[in-house]
Amino acid sequence: MIRKATKSDAKVLAPMIMIILEDMELEVFQQLSKEQIEDVLIAGIQTENYRYSYRHAHVCVRENEVAGVLVGYSGSKEDEIDTPLTAILAEKGLDPSIKIFNEKETFAGEWYLDSIVTAEKYRGCGVGTELLEALDDFAKEDQETMIGLNCDQENPGAQRLYERMGFEKSGEMIIGGHCYNHMQKKV
Repeated sequence: MIRKATKSDAKVLAPMIMIILEDMELEVFQQLSKEQIEDVLIAGIQTENYRYSYRHAHVCVRENEVAGVLVGYSGSKEDEIDTPLTAILAEKGLDPSIKIFNEKETFAGEWYLDSIVTAEKYRGCGVGTELLEALDDFAKEDQETMIGLNCDQENPGAQRLYERMGFEKSGEMIIGGHCYNHMQKKV
C-alpha cells in the first residue's frame, strides 16, 4: 500500500534517506557527524516545505511498517526547498551556513524524483517498483507532465529498472563529484 508520509514517520524515514546521502559522499559528512545529519533530517521531515518534508514523501507499507520511501516535488521548487535548512541548523546549535546540496539537480517543468529507497528487509520484494508505478499520479497532483530523476552512472541495475519504467536518458549531471544520468519520462 502506498500512502502519503506523515510527520510521525520522520524517525523511520531519516535513516532510510541517510543511505542515499552516504552513498552520494556529500561534503556535509566532513562538516557534521552522521548522527547530527540524521537529527537534522528528522527535523526537516517534520517541516512543511523542506526538501525532505513529509509533504514531499510517499511511503510503501508492508506488514504494517514502512518498507520504502519516495521523495519528490516540482522542479520549480528547487530554489526554495532547502531554505528551511538554515533555521533547522540554527535551532540545533549548528552552523546555519552548512548546505547538504550545492548543485542543482532538476529543472522547472518536471516533477523530480529526489530520492527512493527500500528498507533492507524488503529489498527485492517489489517495493521500489510499486513506488515507481505511482509516480505519474504524484506528478499529476502537482500539475507536471514530465518526471525527472538522476541515476548514478555506477548503478546500472537502477538504470535498467528506470528504463523498464519508461525513463530515458536526457543528459548528464555532476552531483557531489559523482556522475549521474538525468532521465526523464512523460506522464
